[in-house]
Amino acid sequence: MTGEALRARLIAALDPVESWSPERRAGRSDYDLNPDATRRPPGELRPAAVLVPVLPRPEGAAVVLTRRADELTSHSGQVAFPGGRLDPGETAVDAALREAWEEVGLDPARVEPLGLSDAYETVTGFIVTPVIGWVARPVELRPSPSEVAEIFEPPLQFLLDRANHREDHYDADDGRRRRFWAMPWEGRYIWGATAGMLRALALRLDAAGEAAA
Repeated sequence: MTGEALRARLIAALDPVESWSPERRAGRSDYDLNPDATRRPPGELRPAAVLVPVLPRPEGAAVVLTRRADELTSHSGQVAFPGGRLDPGETAVDAALREAWEEVGLDPARVEPLGLSDAYETVTGFIVTPVIGWVARPVELRPSPSEVAEIFEPPLQFLLDRANHREDHYDADDGRRRRFWAMPWEGRYIWGATAGMLRALALRLDAAGEAAA
């Protein structure tokens, strides 16, 4: 698939960036695989956003992911998109672009926001909006040492192929088993909310393709 064909396919499957509002509800969540877990009331969820930077290349598009610094107090060492909480007055796109600049040095001027994937509710109390960004020109990324231990770029085709999505689990301290999606790639363990958001994007693209067929 050419870069322009992929770009058009993504736009067709996503919600317009203008459709975002603070009242946007989650379409996917950690609770999809854990329906018995206790959920927070919607009013207690904290808004956040991540940028899903898509890098079109002749050999196939890639996605920018990070491994969080080991010194962080939360989610240390885990794989994540650049992202974080919304500051007062920010939209999801504003926050996603700001966080990508702060965490990996991705210039917002190099990013074309194509649209929004399903908002995702986490067990940690966030409602996260994934902003899909198109990075057409080459960029040189640099990790923020205080936040990011590593930047890597797995192929988009691998991440969207549902054959590479597997259910995994761990047993929490309270004795409950928590289930989650995972998609290991070249020694990196992509799991939890990050994998859940990628799977949601894959389902969106598949549904859009079936509707267009």
